[in-house]
Amino acid sequence: MSASNSSDRIQKFKNRGKSQEELRRKRLEMNIELRKAKKDDQLSKKRNLKISEFGSSTDEKSAALEMTLEEIMEAIKSGIPEQELMAMTQARKMLSREKNPPIDKLVEAGLVPYCVGFLGRFSSPPLQFEAAWALTNIASGTSEQTKMVVEAGATIPMIKLLGSPQPHVAEQAIWALGNIAGDGPLFRDLILRSGVVAPILQLVTPETPVTFLRNITWTISNLCRNKNPSPPFEFVSKFLPVLTRLIHNPDQEVITDATWALSYMTDGSNDKIEEVIKSGVVPRLIQLLASDHMHTVIPALRAVGNIVTGTDDQTQEVLKHGALGVFPRLLSLPKNNIVKEACWTISNITAGTVEQIQAVINANLIPYLINVLEKGESRCQKEAAWAVTNITSGGSVEQVVILCQFGAIPAMCNLLTSKDARTLMVILDGIHNVLNAAQRLGPDQVERVALLIEQCEGLDKIEALQNHENEEVYKKVYKMLETFFIDEEEKAEVNGEGIDALTPPADHYSF
Repeated sequence: MSASNSSDRIQKFKNRGKSQEELRRKRLEMNIELRKAKKDDQLSKKRNLKISEFGSSTDEKSAALEMTLEEIMEAIKSGIPEQELMAMTQARKMLSREKNPPIDKLVEAGLVPYCVGFLGRFSSPPLQFEAAWALTNIASGTSEQTKMVVEAGATIPMIKLLGSPQPHVAEQAIWALGNIAGDGPLFRDLILRSGVVAPILQLVTPETPVTFLRNITWTISNLCRNKNPSPPFEFVSKFLPVLTRLIHNPDQEVITDATWALSYMTDGSNDKIEEVIKSGVVPRLIQLLASDHMHTVIPALRAVGNIVTGTDDQTQEVLKHGALGVFPRLLSLPKNNIVKEACWTISNITAGTVEQIQAVINANLIPYLINVLEKGESRCQKEAAWAVTNITSGGSVEQVVILCQFGAIPAMCNLLTSKDARTLMVILDGIHNVLNAAQRLGPDQVERVALLIEQCEGLDKIEALQNHENEEVYKKVYKMLETFFIDEEEKAEVNGEGIDALTPPADHYSF
């Protein structure tokens, strides 16, 4: 082993040679998986299925009537206000069926342009309401059906209805806009650029009924969600003052949707994270991590996790409000998605400063991370591996020793049979970093760590990885074996160079 090789190893100890992007991980490969999970957590579109308490006065009169599709369209085209309202109500009821609403049939019959036209009939709020309800349900369907509503010109009239003096009409309009925004980035940005923000903000008052407030908050959430591209931050950032209030609302549904909106806003660049921090929501987000409502815990954890992907100072904002105290509970929950997110969050904290790593240790989180490494579901293990490896990469020698005293070496070696090449790379980095830390304490500590690895069958697994199909895995394994697992004869041949040539520092730490 040459002295130059030894020097190279020292240079790579801790964070040297590692970019901040490597250590702190934004949502890249996780995005698709998280978007799928999001569908279970919160629907992006929803239909009106129940008769609203604000239903039109024709409901009782028309309840006994069953009009055919042809009769509905004939009445809608009649120009007679009473017939238009009756037919519009019947169309809305057809679209409100719980199972198999005939959306395509009504669209093909030409209903949508008439609904859009009725939105501007301010002389008849009941007609506006029925038309908005019908369009809401059409927009809750497929992307093609939502597109028909947009292309018929519904967006601007719906935004104007947010200022209706009839609260039930404004509520129906906000619901329709939420469905359109929930279809994806294209229509979301169309609505944002059409001037929707100010009218929405005006709707949030202390007097706003809770059912209305739920729809407003859900729509705000849809206006903030989706990536590739993310929503224009100059628009959605204007929701921050309102969201700061909504996450304190007594209604759990309102809190949950407001928290989702904040989680989307923090899923981006550091300047966006900074704006969210400045709004003052971090203490409340941390309170919500301890909620008994899992539907709220998930977006709160995601928001906090996103914040700690930022700078060290942004991470410190989370730590100073006591976030780590909640993580033993989160890491113990029987919900893999939450455990995985919690480990991912901690991994971005352990990618920070030595002081931030120490905060994780002081919060007694190491045993929980080790437990996930040993017994967790594979996705959770992958995130825990990052958390532990980041400690070995950026921590002090003393912190690496503490990590190993909690059983990190057997737990990491346990994952050397993982079928995921990326997980293997992370674990191999972690083991290599532990050996580097031992090297700084002297050859006896290197031998001790090497023996621990061998005793838990880690060496056999490392040697087996020499046949791994991934070339990067093979190279890491080869270098580790060459550097640390050489026999006594080979050590003698290098005449004191390498491990034995290093002058160890104070040896009051021991593996």
